[in-house]
Amino acid sequence: RTAIQAGRLTGGVEIRLYNIIYNAVDDIKSAMEGLLPATKIEKELGRAEVRRVFNITKTGIIAGCMVIQGVMKRTSEARLVRDGSVVWTGKLSSLKRIKEDVREAAEGYECGIGLEGYADIKEGDVIESYEIEEVKTKLEDA
Repeated sequence: RTAIQAGRLTGGVEIRLYNIIYNAVDDIKSAMEGLLPATKIEKELGRAEVRRVFNITKTGIIAGCMVIQGVMKRTSEARLVRDGSVVWTGKLSSLKRIKEDVREAAEGYECGIGLEGYADIKEGDVIESYEIEEVKTKLEDA
C-alpha cells in the first residue's frame, strides 16, 4: 500500500503501512522529536537604570527609571540587579510613562516601573527585561 492507514488501532497500538522506507524513518523521527522537551532560550529585551524611588500611596514603591538599552515590555519577565548580583526575579506589576499605563518603553525614555511583590528598590539598581522562548528540539541526521 502507498498510503498511511492513520487512525486504525489494534489493541491500543497504531498501525501504519509504508511502501517507501524513507517515509517510515521520517515518521518515526517526527514522533521521537515530539517526545523531546523544548529548549528554553532567554531573549534579552532591555535594561533600565533606577534613577529615583517613589513611595506612592495605595500603589507602593515605584522605580523612576531611564531605559538605557533596548525596550522594557509590560508583559515580559524581569529581574532586579544590584551590584552585579540578581536580587529579585519576577514580573512587572506596572509600567507607566507620564502617569499613563503603557505596553512598552523604548531606549532613551523615562518610565515608572513597579515590581510584582517586591519593594526593596534602590537608586542605581538595574531592571532587566527578558522573554523565555521555547524552541522545539530537533534530532540531527546521523
